Amino acid sequence: MNSLGFETAPEDTRIVVAMSGGVDSSVTAALLKDQGYDVVGITLQLYDHGAAVQKKGACCAGQDIHDARRVAEAIGIPHYVLDYESRFQDSVMDEFADSYLRGETPVPCVRCNQTVKFRDLLETSRDLGAVALATGHYLRRENVDGKARLFRGRNTIKDQSYFLFATTQEQADYLRFPLGDLTKEQTRALADKYDLAVAAKPESQDICFVPNGNYAKVIERLRPGSAVAGDIVDMENNVLGQHTGIINYTIGQRRGLGIATGSPLYVARIDPERNRVVVGPADALLVSKLTLREVNWIGDEPLEAAGVMVTVKVRSTQEPMRATVYGAPGDWAEVHLAEPEAGVSAGQACVMYDGDRLLGGGWIAGTEAPVKIAGVRHQMSV
Repeated sequence: MNSLGFETAPEDTRIVVAMSGGVDSSVTAALLKDQGYDVVGITLQLYDHGAAVQKKGACCAGQDIHDARRVAEAIGIPHYVLDYESRFQDSVMDEFADSYLRGETPVPCVRCNQTVKFRDLLETSRDLGAVALATGHYLRRENVDGKARLFRGRNTIKDQSYFLFATTQEQADYLRFPLGDLTKEQTRALADKYDLAVAAKPESQDICFVPNGNYAKVIERLRPGSAVAGDIVDMENNVLGQHTGIINYTIGQRRGLGIATGSPLYVARIDPERNRVVVGPADALLVSKLTLREVNWIGDEPLEAAGVMVTVKVRSTQEPMRATVYGAPGDWAEVHLAEPEAGVSAGQACVMYDGDRLLGGGWIAGTEAPVKIAGVRHQMSV
């Protein structure tokens, strides 16, 4: 059995590598090529028609496509660029804009993995005769009784399991993550070893189609006229000031509200129907229950209404916290947090774990405050 779990010799095992032009995916391709695999590199052109060659902080645009091509040439593998712009626009960018207009805080990188990369690219890999699609994500994968189980990356600082919660069992069986046991420093050392041109390339910190961090500007371009001014109100619906459009605000925000009171106020809720931003004290941010939609569950046993003890993350950078998840009809679930959490917004992902094992997750459709905080309920309709 070879290092990727197949019975064939590496040279008889075709692997497609998703090459974004960054150091992680470049090392993935070089590592597998060095191990003797039949490697094919694919880069997705997702926006800007490949013209954004000098745009810093972006991915899957001009400069990164150029870098991926250079790496493929250097390590001697075939490389293809696929135009997925229309799919990316429909599945990721439009959903991103509409989510903000619904008063949510979306996570487009998860949606991109869920749709464009792990759905469309996976099918393309199969069409090319590949037995697996490999990526540069920091995630571990193990085979147990013929099925793949996914685990947090060995280096929890670089762990990317949060962004891959929507990976289905069928996809997990097909995917490979060669960097799952490595640190970023070890990956860069391999890039130096293979003399890759991207060895010192900085990491992208922004959403790929929002490289300057100005979400509102992108939303206004996608949905002209979306920045409509309205009221900022307190928890009792008293008007405190005016906002510049709900797309400029997120749950938990404190700065930039433009109102002065005797105590700090935070964005506690966004009301798109009334075009209002609701502010309150810090304890108004606390939630204890989450309603999830589009739940993906890859645990060994079905998710039942009786409930399962898990740990969850509602932000990629936090450590998992204790919770109980209850299955509901369709692809819905309810999560009861053991301790209230602040600043949770609809549109975010709630990702579930058993220890380091990734069990799946869902999109937050609504939140509910602890009972002791009278009058505060953040439930949002879908």
